[in-house]
Amino acid sequence: EINKIRPCVIISPDEMNNALNTVIIAPLTSTIKPYPMRVNCRVEGKKGQVALDHLRSVDKRRLKAKMASLDKHTQEEIIDTLMKMFS
Repeated sequence: EINKIRPCVIISPDEMNNALNTVIIAPLTSTIKPYPMRVNCRVEGKKGQVALDHLRSVDKRRLKAKMASLDKHTQEEIIDTLMKMFS
């Protein structure tokens, strides 16, 4: 488990986010690992990975501020990886 404040990607769909007080997130990490459940990304010019192996549900009140949006290619890679993980 990753135990520090860090940026994250909201994974849950808008319909779920609008209905509940929680969101499903995947943390971002700057430590690059060759894991099949990690997706490479670039946020604010920095290389990192979306750690899909650390999905969790968090209360929306824990979210601080929106930093950026991921590009379409990275979003598609996340969806493809999640589909492989749960199929």
